[in-house]
Amino acid sequence: MNITNELIPTRQSLLSRLKDWNDQESWKVFFDTYWKLIYSAGVKAGLTDAEAQDVVQETVLSVLKSMPNFDYDAEKGSFKGWLLRLTSWRIVDQIRKRQRDIEHERHESPTSTETDCVERVVDPLGLKLEAVWEEEWEKNLMEAAIERVKKKVEPKQYQIFDLYVFKSWPASKVAQVLKVSAGKVYLTKHRISHLIKKEITHLRTKPI
Repeated sequence: MNITNELIPTRQSLLSRLKDWNDQESWKVFFDTYWKLIYSAGVKAGLTDAEAQDVVQETVLSVLKSMPNFDYDAEKGSFKGWLLRLTSWRIVDQIRKRQRDIEHERHESPTSTETDCVERVVDPLGLKLEAVWEEEWEKNLMEAAIERVKKKVEPKQYQIFDLYVFKSWPASKVAQVLKVSAGKVYLTKHRISHLIKKEITHLRTKPI
């Protein structure tokens, strides 16, 4: 499936519901949709797994805190750009924290060298977060659509699709292992591919 360079629009209805801090289901939908995007941006910016996880938590917390006074206006800028700004601030926070820790270690250990510190610090100016964000946004779009479709179809149907499309098994092998006809394999691939494309269209076209 060819994916063009478009955005995942954040549905306005979801943002409206997020203003209620007690709406756990809306927060679950939001977290499930965006956590991988935020995490991946952090890792590609040079953060460790733990640092990237902190970025996810702090960014989601920032979104939560912003919701009571947040008004979505597509003409003033995309939700994607707003989320990028929040994420980049949290990434820079982690870099600064790392730099402070390194400086502390350097002062505590006379054997440490300035070169050691420089090699362990990511340069915030060289992160190119916008380019990373664009790339990860597209990946996240596809993954979010696949996850949503996976929850809507029968487990065996998705298994057929996964083995044939993602694992690249021959249709004959999928049919033999799962005890279905080759026709069933082709039909399932067509049906689920259509559902994924439909979900992507939904994510892109519904105002968020």
